[in-house]
Amino acid sequence: MAKLHFNYSTMNAGKSTVLLQASHNYIERGMQPYLLTAQLDTRAGEGRIASRIGIGTPADTFAPGEDLFRKIEARLAQGPCACVFVDEAQFLTETQVWQLARVVDDLDLPAMCYGLRVDFMGQLFPGSATLLALADEMREVRTICHCGRKATMVARMDAAGRVLTGGDQVQIGGNESYVSLCRRHWRAATQGDTPPLV
Repeated sequence: MAKLHFNYSTMNAGKSTVLLQASHNYIERGMQPYLLTAQLDTRAGEGRIASRIGIGTPADTFAPGEDLFRKIEARLAQGPCACVFVDEAQFLTETQVWQLARVVDDLDLPAMCYGLRVDFMGQLFPGSATLLALADEMREVRTICHCGRKATMVARMDAAGRVLTGGDQVQIGGNESYVSLCRRHWRAATQGDTPPLV
C-alpha cells in the first residue's frame, strides 16, 4: 500500500543524500523513480538534486501553483514509475501536498518528501506544516549543533556572519547563509538569550 512520507530536518542534515540513496535503491532493482525538486532552488543547477558530499542527479522541477497530481499522472502515461521523490518539500504549497496525497491514494504511488521543517525564525513552512498534518510516515533526519546536541533549528546569517532575525521566509542559500543549531543556541543567537552553563 502506497504512503505519503515526510523526511524532515534542519539544513545540512543529509536529506538530499538520503533521497538519492533511496532513489538509487529503486533503480538497482529495475524500478524507475520520478524525482522532483523546487524550481526556485538552483544551487546545484536547474533541475538537479545534489548533496554536499558530491553526488547528484537530474530531476524534474515543480513551481508554486503547478498541479502535481496532473504532472505525475502525465509522467505515468510515459511509462512505469515506482515512486515519487520530492526534494526541497518545504517549498510545496498546501494544495500541492494535498495533490501528492491524492497521488498516493488514487494512483497508489508512494511519495517520499524531503525538506526543512522550520525556517530561520522558528516558523513552519506551509508545505512542511501540511506534510506534518497529512503524512502517513514521518522521519527526522538528524544533524548536530556545534555543541553536540541534536540540531532542530536553523539560523540565517549575513555576509559578515551576523545572525539575522527578520526578512523573507525563503532565501536560497547553503553553508554561507545558514547554520543548524540546537534550540538553546538558536535562542541565544536570535533572541539574545544566554544559554545555561550546564
